Amino acid sequence: MTDQDRLVAPISQWDDARDGSLRPQRLSEFIGQAPLKRNLDIYITAALGRSEPIEHVLLYGPPGLGKTTLATIVAREMGVNIKITSGPAIERPGDLAAILTNLEKGDILFIDEIHRLNRSVEEVLYPAMEDFELDIVIGKGPSARSIRIDLSPFTLVGATTRVGMLSAPLRDRFGIVERLEYYTPDELQCVLERAAGVLNTPLESGAALEMARRARGTPRIANRLLKRVRDWAQIQADGTITMALVDLALTGMGVDQNGLDEIDRQYLLAIIQKFSGGPVGVETIAASISEEVESLEDMVEPYLLQLGFIERTPRGRQVTPAACHHLQVPLPKLLVPSTQQSTLFGDIS
Repeated sequence: MTDQDRLVAPISQWDDARDGSLRPQRLSEFIGQAPLKRNLDIYITAALGRSEPIEHVLLYGPPGLGKTTLATIVAREMGVNIKITSGPAIERPGDLAAILTNLEKGDILFIDEIHRLNRSVEEVLYPAMEDFELDIVIGKGPSARSIRIDLSPFTLVGATTRVGMLSAPLRDRFGIVERLEYYTPDELQCVLERAAGVLNTPLESGAALEMARRARGTPRIANRLLKRVRDWAQIQADGTITMALVDLALTGMGVDQNGLDEIDRQYLLAIIQKFSGGPVGVETIAASISEEVESLEDMVEPYLLQLGFIERTPRGRQVTPAACHHLQVPLPKLLVPSTQQSTLFGDIS
């Protein structure tokens, strides 16, 4: 199963692009991230008071928490246009030059996955961010010459899930750096109730909270679950999403009470049943369940760590008693406290 096939994958999928109407349009409508919202409100208000562009902004954190939405909200609050692109899409310095020279005063350039910018492109970005000037080399060899182009003052909003992969020179040129945190179930309940209103779908409060608990702290996943459960409500009931229907639908789609899906459970059971609870290397786990190491590290392990179901040790990954309790499987012998081992396994002396 690929990440694109997982219902609870935080990465954007094909039908998420149709969720434009579910995105909040103003900062006041944005749910959660209270400290970040407060800071952005101050920065935007101050910049508007000075009739200046807001400083360059770097947003980082796990996928699906609203970095792109916040970038569009900043543009709307500032009353300017926004150009959206991504790091991998800007292959050559000329591509970046074409984008920057078309920006008007105060416009926002949003670069998603900015940590994947080509290094040669990144070098061109430095003077553009600092001095609003573009240094372009024309020609090759002895006949090559450099020209400098003046740019309209603009704001770069960068988004990344891996802030550690950003080079220090690029990271230091952002005046505003903010981290997005996972959402609480109560915050996600508000997200779901708002989205249900936009979709004109009746949603019981308890049902919204149950979906929120299974959404892995991520609004993108919460909205995706809402749309899939809405389909069940349309076919299996009268269109109203109830608590019983949420449990029936999500259980049928393989999402349990803690938001774990089949890959999560395979990962945990492999460590418990094949490797006695760990520690075991992630490469070995990946081979045992026929998954890619990168997928496990990026899409599976962060949430299991957040739940406290696994630990990363110097010797590898190890499950916790909480994971065994959730899966309702016996504790591996190595995880049982020594005072209980004689009871569970007999006298081992």
